[in-house]
Amino acid sequence: METDWGFEEVSPEQLREYLQKKKESDYLLIDVRQPVEYSAGHIPGATLLPLMELESKLFELPVDRDMVFYCRSGSRARAASALVAEGEVSGKTIYNLAGGLLAWDGKILPGFPRVEVFDRGKGLAELLFTSMDLEKGAHRFYSYLLDTFAREQFARTIENLAQAEIAHAKIIYRFWRESEPRPLPFESLFSELKGEVLEGGESLNDVLQRVEAMEENVCLDLLEMALDIEYSAYDLYRTMSEKTESEEAKSAFLSIAQAEKAHMRAIAEAIAYCPEMIAA
Repeated sequence: METDWGFEEVSPEQLREYLQKKKESDYLLIDVRQPVEYSAGHIPGATLLPLMELESKLFELPVDRDMVFYCRSGSRARAASALVAEGEVSGKTIYNLAGGLLAWDGKILPGFPRVEVFDRGKGLAELLFTSMDLEKGAHRFYSYLLDTFAREQFARTIENLAQAEIAHAKIIYRFWRESEPRPLPFESLFSELKGEVLEGGESLNDVLQRVEAMEENVCLDLLEMALDIEYSAYDLYRTMSEKTESEEAKSAFLSIAQAEKAHMRAIAEAIAYCPEMIAA
């Protein structure tokens, strides 16, 4: 619903549909609360920009993307939306989440995206190399699940996810090789990567220990774990796309974030067919 202040109010349902349909390069989701609130829980992929800092950074905002603002209840985000609309910062649409997080019934992630897995002082090639290593970690995770639960009904979903991580790494590789004078072939490079950390910043060994400790509801617990990993990956790549000054890296990170959304949908669909869910 369009307001008199030049922005549109959207319901949680409308925002969910918007985020599912839009390409990652089409919009910027902005959380205008305080850092402590953001850390307690935020919508995956949201950039933190507290309201008190917004005016000083107004003209650093993108001119070619929609902007979606939210806060706790909607009041701070409404003020932010009005400020950006009045400043005519962007020619695109400005949205405010009506009711804020109090009304939001979608996924919430705690903590900050683990950008420390990247050394942001490095150049483009190093950033992309780290991204490939994170994809190798996710591939190792799914490969372990596939070896351990090969006869389970959800094995096909896990296999698809394992293959998709390789596809992600290939996307990154295409950007990476352009900055390398003598790049190794993808297969050789990917086989040499260690993949000891996942995109959420957690070590692969720690995650696998949690898998080994599972006794009941294995299908549901594993797929929910996989869903959390994919949400953390999405959150990280969206964040890195905003923090990097390299347009090439930004494009690569947004491409991966776009692919992560497809993973999340596939896992969510597979959860509905877990024996625990059917029995319930």
